Amino acid sequence: MSLFIKAVIGAGIVILISLIAKTRNYYIAGLVPLFPTFALIAHYIVGNERGIEALRTTLIFSMWSIVPYLVYLITLYGFTFMMRLPQALFAAVVCWSISAALLIKVWTWYQAG
Repeated sequence: MSLFIKAVIGAGIVILISLIAKTRNYYIAGLVPLFPTFALIAHYIVGNERGIEALRTTLIFSMWSIVPYLVYLITLYGFTFMMRLPQALFAAVVCWSISAALLIKVWTWYQAG
């Protein structure tokens, strides 16, 4: 799949989120990024280039990747009570990054053993 098509899909998602955020049902904008657009692309590429066994491994790791996202959501929620939005977003991304790094470390250790 060409890089251009991936960029167009990403831009389309951003536009969709922006449009939904302006509606009466603005909260649905939080659901749109969870549509597996990029997961579909990643899973197709891994399955096509590395095979079904690698895809299955990727799917298990993807299931665990929900944990850093949950850390991001919980910390952002809490930080919005204490900080301005830009700082809260930054802090939540730092928390996501730390939890994602931990996930990768544990996953690598688990796969090696």
